[in-house]
Parts: sequence; structure tokens; C-alpha cells
Amino acid sequence: MDWKVIYNERIVSAQEAVTHIKSKDYVVIGHGTGEPITLTKAMVDNYAKYEKVMTMHMVDFGEQAYCRQGMEKHFIHNSFFCGKNTRDAINEGRGVFTPAFLSEVPRFFSEGRIKIDVALIQVSPPDQHGYCSYGTSVDYTKAASENAKIVIAEVNKKMPRTLGNCFIHVSKIDYIVETDRPQIMTPNVVIDDDDRIIGEYCASMIEDGSTIQLGIGSMPDAVALFLKNKKDLGIHTELMSEAMIELIETGAVTGKKKTIHNGKIVATCLFGTQRLYDYVNDNPMIEMHPSDYTNDPRVIAQNYKMVSINGCIQIDLMGQSASETIGYRQYSGTGGQNDYMRGIALTRDGKAILCMKSTAKRHTISRIVSILDEGSAVTNLRNDIHYVVTEYGIADLKAKTLPERAKALIEIAHPKFRDELKEVYEQRFFKRYE
Repeated sequence: MDWKVIYNERIVSAQEAVTHIKSKDYVVIGHGTGEPITLTKAMVDNYAKYEKVMTMHMVDFGEQAYCRQGMEKHFIHNSFFCGKNTRDAINEGRGVFTPAFLSEVPRFFSEGRIKIDVALIQVSPPDQHGYCSYGTSVDYTKAASENAKIVIAEVNKKMPRTLGNCFIHVSKIDYIVETDRPQIMTPNVVIDDDDRIIGEYCASMIEDGSTIQLGIGSMPDAVALFLKNKKDLGIHTELMSEAMIELIETGAVTGKKKTIHNGKIVATCLFGTQRLYDYVNDNPMIEMHPSDYTNDPRVIAQNYKMVSINGCIQIDLMGQSASETIGYRQYSGTGGQNDYMRGIALTRDGKAILCMKSTAKRHTISRIVSILDEGSAVTNLRNDIHYVVTEYGIADLKAKTLPERAKALIEIAHPKFRDELKEVYEQRFFKRYE
């Protein structure tokens, strides 16, 4: 049958589409800026018809109204990565958290470890062959739609058509809701003086011809500011942000030295403004892939001179870090940080960099500590961590003894807290600080 006939037969309103969600269904929602806002709003508006619908969503930029107080009877939220609109629900018992590496989330769906009754996704309009692009969110969204019993798609005229392993044919969609709403946009972050110092330190370790992965936030964006004079950089990352456009346009990123996907930028999701969405639309330089590929340590390890730059919340004197919790409170998630750190450990001349400001809460709390806060999840094992960067310098922890690690970390701690950290050092390692 002609795909256009199939497409037209499956067009419904958002209100009708969400009636196919039933109580106790497991509903996976498209990720990040790919969230189908029209569908999630319609689902919440229909809340009275549901009991204990399990919603799964990672980084959130929408309202996530299904997480609000008063919705407990109708929705339970399950997340691999919580954000500002889902954090309270998880920490107050209206939701649950599932620890996972981003690389393995698609496999949870394909192997049936997590059942999916309904996938709510957002895609671009179909091309001449009937294929819609997942646009800004391929990550786990593609695997979710391929393994769901029912696929409901918001086909948005404003979703960019990205290329790569990121397409779904209209025949695989059960219900289509057409929209023309603006895409979710993530405004550019504010970069302060400390971010700039940290960014410059990180950039100093990146050699010409390196392939880079940058996380989300002000510090990774600050790193990009100091890479504009580099040559022949490549990008293999989970997240492509707007900062990377500057590096392409200045000629710093060419991808010519990449050992896989030569000349291409590889990513699994996009966060930014309309400038980014316009740039990636039908751009053959950009390849979008699921996260079980972009974040597979075995794939990452194939990139020569691979460098990853990510943030953390706290690190102790042994060199283990907490990047996703504040004590017992779940703050975010593992994401792909470990994927890249372990992939880089397998590659030749790779560098895994963790960066953070040395203090929190206006210099009242040191983020380099004698021991992680009680209840903290250890995101990165001490064996895995290589470089740690603050505004006070770079600590290289690989192949260092515990006393050497502690000393290196104290040197990049805020001066206000160094004396008390030195006291801990002397008690723990039975020697005076030198």
C-alpha cells in the first residue's frame, strides 16, 4: 500500500491518540528536546481515566505535569536521569529511579528487560519514501518505538530532519498527530570567570586531531571557547550542543583525522536553539545514532586521541566521584559519563576529564572532600578517573598511589579548605603533607 494512504488513515487528534493508553501501561516518552509536548499534555489532560500509568523519560525540558503532587494515583514516574521537573517526584516517592548507563538503555527495551506498552515520540514529517526522522532525539527513543506495542507519534513540521541511523517508516506508527509547534529550545548557558578558567585548562590538554565529547552545561561550553584555534578536531558525542557549531564554522572541527566516521559528527541527541536545529536539518555532516552505538565503549575506543569532558558534583581524596546524587538525594543520573570514561580507557592516547568548580553554595562547601557525603552514589570508580580539573588546576590521578592522588586533589581544592584536607591527609596516610 502507498505510504501516503497509510499515513492519512492513521491521523488522529492528540485527545483520541492518548485514549489508547490504559491504566498500568508502561509509557516511554521521547527524550530531551524530542519530547512530544502535544501528546504528553493530552495524556495529562486525560489523567482521570488512568491509574498507575508508568511514565519513563530522561532529561526533561517540558512541564512533566504527570510528576506533580496530586497525580500519584494516576502516574508513577520512572527515570534513568532526573531533572528539575522530575527530581522532586523521585525523591518524594511519587517516582522511582533506575540506575543505568546510557549505552545500555536501548538494550533494556530490545531485550524485554523493561516492557513498553506505548511509545510517545516526536518525529519530522515523512520524506518522499515515507520515512520520518527522529530529529533531535534518537538515543533510547528509537529503540522504544521499535519495541513498543503501540507507537503514537507527534509529526511536527518544525522537527529538523537529521540523518544517520534515525528513521522510522510511517507504517510502523499506529497513530499520527500532526503539529506545527515550535521545538523545545534550551537557551545558552551563562559562562562565568571560573568556567572560563576551567575551560582553558581543559582545552590545553586537547591536541590537534583529537576527537572530543562534551557534556552539557557551562563548563563544556566554556571548553569550546578555547578550542577555536585547534586543528582537525573530530566530534563523537552523546550530546551535540550549539557550541559545536562555532567550532565547525571556525574550521577547528573538520573530522579529517577521525578513525571512524571520518569527516562526520556523530551524536545521539541535540539540545539548543533554532540556530542548531536549522544547522543540522538535512546536513550530511551530522550523523545521529542510537545511544547503544554512540556510547558503546567498544565504539568509543576506536577513536584515536578521544577526549571526554564531563562534570561532577563531588570527589573524595581517593579519587572516586559522585556525579548524580547529593547525599541520598537523586539529582540527575549516570548518563553517558561512564561509557566515555571506560571507552577512553581502552583507546590509545585518550583523555577522560572530569571538571568542576572547587566549591558550592558561594564558597561555603568544598567539592573536594575527605569522603563522599553519606548516601552518595559513586558514579566513577577511583580506578576509572584520569584527570580532574578545577579553577585551581589539573590533577592527573592515573597510576598514582592513594597519597599521591590525595595530594594532587588538595592542590586544586579551594585555598579556604586546603588546611583541613591536609589534616585528613596526614591522619589517613601516616605522613606529613609536603
